[in-house]
Amino acid sequence: MTQGSLAPAGAPTLSPGPISGPQSANLGDILERVLDKGIVIAGDIKVNLLDIELLTIKLRLVIASLDTASQVGINWWQADPWLNADAANGSKTRELEEENRELRSRVKALETGSRDDG
Repeated sequence: MTQGSLAPAGAPTLSPGPISGPQSANLGDILERVLDKGIVIAGDIKVNLLDIELLTIKLRLVIASLDTASQVGINWWQADPWLNADAANGSKTRELEEENRELRSRVKALETGSRDDG
């Protein structure tokens, strides 16, 4: 045996592995893991007075990245004009298209009415 080694000669030496106890993680690692996987916190608050329910508040909190949320079908921000420029432009475009259709039908009605008179 060599000095400082407990393994017999010719036996493979094992490198020290990770410690099996709790490992410290920095805030960046935790945040990355939470955003990658997502986390849901749900709770209900009920206010009762003499067995009469006065108030119920249902709390649902979802913390996830936009990609993770989209993968599970949560995409409300894509249609919100306050949060998405494309949605805001889309709603303005729809309003303009509807106004244009309405004006065309009114012009057509006026043209048809003037042709009948003349």
